Amino acid sequence: MTHPCNCVRVSRSLTAAGVSTPRATVSFLDFFFFFFNHLVSFHVPGAMTGAAELCNGERAVVFLFVSGVLYSSPLSLSYEAAALCLLAVAGLVIEISAESSTALDRFKTRPGASSGIQLGAVTLPTVMLSRLIQLSRALLRQDVGPEGWFVTKNLLWLLCHGLVTVFLIQYILRTFPSCASIGEALLVSSGLVLYFGDVLRHTLSKINFFFISSKLNFKEYGSQSEIATVIQGLLLGLLLLPVFYQSLLQIWVYFANSSKPEEQAAEGWKYRRIGSSVVFYASLLVISTILAPAWMYHVQDFHVHPLLWVFIFVFTDPLKRLALCIYWICVICASVLRFYNISKHSKIERILLRKYYHLVAVLMFLPALLFQPSFLDLAFGAALAVFLILEMIRVWKIWPLGHIVHQFMNAFTDHRDSEILIISHFSLLLGCALPKWMSSGFNDRPLAPFAGILSLGIGDTMASMVGHKYGVLRWSKTGKKTIEGTAAGIMSVLAACSLLLPLLASTGFILSQHWLSLLLAVTVTGLLEAYTAQLDNAFIPLVFYSLLCL
Repeated sequence: MTHPCNCVRVSRSLTAAGVSTPRATVSFLDFFFFFFNHLVSFHVPGAMTGAAELCNGERAVVFLFVSGVLYSSPLSLSYEAAALCLLAVAGLVIEISAESSTALDRFKTRPGASSGIQLGAVTLPTVMLSRLIQLSRALLRQDVGPEGWFVTKNLLWLLCHGLVTVFLIQYILRTFPSCASIGEALLVSSGLVLYFGDVLRHTLSKINFFFISSKLNFKEYGSQSEIATVIQGLLLGLLLLPVFYQSLLQIWVYFANSSKPEEQAAEGWKYRRIGSSVVFYASLLVISTILAPAWMYHVQDFHVHPLLWVFIFVFTDPLKRLALCIYWICVICASVLRFYNISKHSKIERILLRKYYHLVAVLMFLPALLFQPSFLDLAFGAALAVFLILEMIRVWKIWPLGHIVHQFMNAFTDHRDSEILIISHFSLLLGCALPKWMSSGFNDRPLAPFAGILSLGIGDTMASMVGHKYGVLRWSKTGKKTIEGTAAGIMSVLAACSLLLPLLASTGFILSQHWLSLLLAVTVTGLLEAYTAQLDNAFIPLVFYSLLCL
């Protein structure tokens, strides 16, 4: 394995050979390599032994991932690149220190997963920097469309973001033990704070409460699309649903106990279960039809009821969109019935059974992404809302669907799901949806919206199937991932891209994807799938998307 310091010589040799390398980026990489080299020699006395222990496969892939983005950063984004470099170094130091101590023992993390602190810390900031690199090319061409993003330099706002993220990480790990690693909780927490921080920013800017919005000095770029507004309002309502439901439930219990205590005691738990279920459905109805639309109306100036807007949107092109809905329903029904029966009567491993759902995702999402991309954005949001509602029904045992949903979902769980939360279907859906959502507006890399479908539906599936059946050479002595599976995953994604690019060109896309950068993106993503012990459905699409944007 090449020592990190040798990479410095490689980058300098590239510069000497005439390869265009931003000077700021080279200095960041030099600093990163220098710090990493001294970190290795500081922690472990033996040079080669220490490097082997500290520089494991996941950290090496993270280094390649971050270095690729830093190398592509223009000088106009030098401050952002420097911040990402410092974050990567800090994440590495904290991960090594935490794993060599007992500091993480107070959290009950997901069994079999490493801490993943560095990967969880750098993934989302690297995605954002990659998106900025892509938008910087649009600024040169003066071709920036509606983006709906904002910038603030207020330190109090940024500090509150960080504090809320730390609190949310601790809340997730303590409320849902054995559901996530530190890195997974970090990724989810930072994403939630970033997304709903935008909701709070919209609200503060609208009500101008004590002139807070002017003090925060928001600078907004572009406008948010109507589909993004509908999805944001729907997710905000579902975020408030547990609080609203618990409040109404306490009120109902109070009046029920005060008015008919004897009858309630006689009827027992059935009365309480049916009553709480009625309160849940009533809360869901109020949130979806009154509160969320009211927020959209007053804050987002969305003057059409979202349910009516969805109905109008579908019937603006009824032939294609209704036909696509019928196609989705047929695929879902056929696959669910088939795979559920297999899970009950077959000895096939569940991890392989779940990979068939990755292929189903390709069958469902690929045609829509090619021919109805805007409708797919809305469908992703609707599916996420349905998944969240069903998970609430399952966890709270809401009558009459709670037991049915729990029994059905247990047929597809594996070691990464806990008894409290089942997250695999969420990670698969968001893994396919996030690259598409983030590609809204300007996008000069036609394969970027397909990052989730290609990496999960094709690459991850082929790697698991080929590795399970034909794999002999393992990447590590303790892991199950094989070199044959990784090679199959990389080659299958490259083959899919070679078929997809001409198809995109025929539909009017201007192809600007370089095969060398595509090869790098596919290879790094394949190595991450082979080495990481984190939830691959969450990290792999984001890493692949970031590298495709360069």
